[in-house]
Amino acid sequence: MTDSQFPPASYAQQKKRKAGWLVILLCSTVAGLFLCTAIGSVSISISSVWQGIFGLLTGQLIETDSLIAAMRLERVGAAFLAGASLALAGCLMQALLRNPLADPYILGVSGGASVGAIAVLFFSAACLAINIAALVGAALITVSLYLLSRRSFGSLHGTTQILLTGVMLAFGCGALVTLMLTLAPAHDLRGMVFWLIGDLSGTPFSLTQCLLLVIVLGWSWHQSNAINLLSRQADMAASLGVPVTSLQKTLFALSAILTAMAVAEAGCISFVGMTVPHICRRIWGSDHRWLVPASTLMGGLFLILADTIARSVVSPIQLPVGAVTAIIGAPVFLFQLRKGGR
Repeated sequence: MTDSQFPPASYAQQKKRKAGWLVILLCSTVAGLFLCTAIGSVSISISSVWQGIFGLLTGQLIETDSLIAAMRLERVGAAFLAGASLALAGCLMQALLRNPLADPYILGVSGGASVGAIAVLFFSAACLAINIAALVGAALITVSLYLLSRRSFGSLHGTTQILLTGVMLAFGCGALVTLMLTLAPAHDLRGMVFWLIGDLSGTPFSLTQCLLLVIVLGWSWHQSNAINLLSRQADMAASLGVPVTSLQKTLFALSAILTAMAVAEAGCISFVGMTVPHICRRIWGSDHRWLVPASTLMGGLFLILADTIARSVVSPIQLPVGAVTAIIGAPVFLFQLRKGGR
């Protein structure tokens, strides 16, 4: 049942309930930012976290705890941006393909980023070049996917063609990555594998990524009614005046850009883009006015918690965060499917 099918009183109650859950999620995200900054191999107090924040803003970091807090804040902020970007990309991708199980990696964008990053690691280049190469690889795959399936945008069965084309490109990128891993020197394999599974150690907080996320979030929320119609049926959306072809292209481009930025900064982190929007849909429904901000916040919170577990559970050894998200996400997703089946 959609929101429009509720009687007025019931609709008001539904709206109030959804707003309440969104406020709870926002408060939980803010609390998670502070708590996950304080937790680690060396625990620090919340007051030290505040000192770290003021120190970053003023450029005056004196105490050891505030220095630790500042370093962790940057990592926690990077984790939030990566998780929020992947979850929002997954939400847009599921609307584009009209499939609640779609994943932002399914179109091969992460595969292209992996080829670029692994190629740089294969030739032992600088860390800065890894991010640039990942973005270039993701951009090449995105352009290739668009050129191969541009006639599919706006057509009745276009989403299937886009999906299949992306899957084939992802398989090709996977084969190239496997070849490079096979030929790589032994001392480079650990870094390559960590990047492929997802690693946030040393990842800086990117203002560019933050600005991009805010812009895409604002646009998606503004276009939520059109996205609602598109996610149900393209023909119905077109008959109601929605520019289906241009909206599909924009959703495709924005989800690819968000995925490319997240993968370039944090590596390939699985299950965030698929699991988080699916869980949010069960709480807030399929209305993208609620689903877009909820997915963004929950994706950031989920990756913050997963990264805290990755760097704390067997400290001082750090686990790849992508493995933690998969371990948590797979059973949660299966539980959601089983619950939905009942």
